Amino acid sequence: MSAEKILTKGEIEGLLNAVFEGRITPEKELSKVDGGVELYDLVNTEGHKGSVPNLDIIYDNLIRYNRITLSNRLRRAVEIKKVGARSYKFEAFLATLPTPVCMGIFKIEPLKGVALISFDSSMVLSLIDSLLGGSGSAKVPVANRMFTTIELRLMEKVVGDVLQDLEKAWAPLYATKISLLRMEMNPRLLNIIPPEYEIITMTLKLQMDDISGNMMFAVPYTTIDPIKDKLRSGVQFDLMAVDPQWSNRLATGVLEAPMEVTVELGNASITLRELLDLAPGDTIMLDKEASGDMLVKVEGVPKYFSIPGIRHGNQAIQISKIYK
Repeated sequence: MSAEKILTKGEIEGLLNAVFEGRITPEKELSKVDGGVELYDLVNTEGHKGSVPNLDIIYDNLIRYNRITLSNRLRRAVEIKKVGARSYKFEAFLATLPTPVCMGIFKIEPLKGVALISFDSSMVLSLIDSLLGGSGSAKVPVANRMFTTIELRLMEKVVGDVLQDLEKAWAPLYATKISLLRMEMNPRLLNIIPPEYEIITMTLKLQMDDISGNMMFAVPYTTIDPIKDKLRSGVQFDLMAVDPQWSNRLATGVLEAPMEVTVELGNASITLRELLDLAPGDTIMLDKEASGDMLVKVEGVPKYFSIPGIRHGNQAIQISKIYK
């Protein structure tokens, strides 16, 4: 058993003096250690760039949902395309945002932290003009113009639609509850993560006739990190590739399926002897009057009560109440 060599106070002072005087360079001395020493910066996450595969598939699914949602809200055709993803230090990302800018801060539960969605100022005015029944070609100057309370309220509805679709886009991979926390205009008021932490963005281009603009998502890497292995494996992404019209076609097919409906006039109890002795013309007394409520069964399952009658010369029933 060998004892480790422990430096004395004098040796430590001599070592520090040698470093200060430049006679010893710590980096060179560390490189002499067997195997070398690899430095790792726990704060600088530059090495994580591009290390979140399959995240763009979630945005592909969002595009399919939101194209329909936004077109229905604006009552005009809207096309959405991916521009691309990029990784920034949060401080550098804020520097790319203009002032003012329309942003929504949202929470992706149960993941930690918050994320944001932002819109170009020109696109905000076009969306608002369309929501109010205009052509979308807003002529209001956008330079240094703050959004009004009414404009933010209208954009809050658009952002709410997008976040609902984003929640559905996440669902096949990871069940989340996405909720809007607040709307913001000034990037300087954002402090969702420390400035040196990494944030991953995805820019989507919105196109309405000859009007276009960008919608950007920014999610901290620390928020996605706990599920990066699930993103990498993409086990359930096959579910996301299903034709979005498939459920509608399935529902239409189910609605056309034939079903058996029976109406019970009443019930009676007889013995086996009485059953064997039955002959044409015999009468069996039921336990209820023909004018009372009769039970309606669908595929053998009780569903309604009904009243008997005649309709266009045919025997018929009228639904009186729902069976509970």
